[in-house]
Amino acid sequence: MKQYLKKIVEINDNSKSRIFAYFIQILIFISIVAFSFETVPDLEPNTRKLLRIIEIFCVVVFTIEYLLRIYVADAKYKFIFSFFGIIDFLAILPFYLALGIDLRSLRALRFLRLFRILKLMRYNKAIKRFTSAISTAKEEILLFLFVTLILIYFASVGIYYFESEAQPEHFASIFDSLWWAIITLTTVGYGDVYPITVGGKVFTFFILMIGLGIVAIPTGIISSALTTAVDKKELEE
Repeated sequence: MKQYLKKIVEINDNSKSRIFAYFIQILIFISIVAFSFETVPDLEPNTRKLLRIIEIFCVVVFTIEYLLRIYVADAKYKFIFSFFGIIDFLAILPFYLALGIDLRSLRALRFLRLFRILKLMRYNKAIKRFTSAISTAKEEILLFLFVTLILIYFASVGIYYFESEAQPEHFASIFDSLWWAIITLTTVGYGDVYPITVGGKVFTFFILMIGLGIVAIPTGIISSALTTAVDKKELEE
């Protein structure tokens, strides 16, 4: 029985496994759509009741799926604490917490229901390749993030010394300057805070040039890693 269920629950090249995978994916989409409709104000009581029934049905199926995956796993604890094991658990956690806790006072927990979207990663080959690419380039990405944090701090300090006297309401401290540094380095530029001194404007020019590189560098890293992941997959096939 365990081997039979394993062939269905885990992704295999057979019709029953594919039907099971499609069924779970459809339920994920339905649950996410239902979750979105729950936020619509002034819903009819019958509509809310229907959404609640859909939620209960989806959670029951997801719970059975989670327990089956634990049952068929060769290393149960390894699966439970794996990425997909944690995602599967977080996808059903809010429902069971709501049975004993009033989530109106803990509304943030309802956000965990969005983890159901991540369950789709198990069934999508493209997302798997993207995950593999991120894993391959994790050292480069971590290095880039570290350098970015240093640049954000450098930009905050620089603009603070240029603009603190001219705009004390916006650049009262280095911590107040962090917002400007982030939106400038990411080239967003909301325009709510901007330099007015000559030194501040020149400094901002150089920060904007650096910001263009910050946007482009991770794209190149991930693109290279994706190419490597695709080539590796083709060689395996």
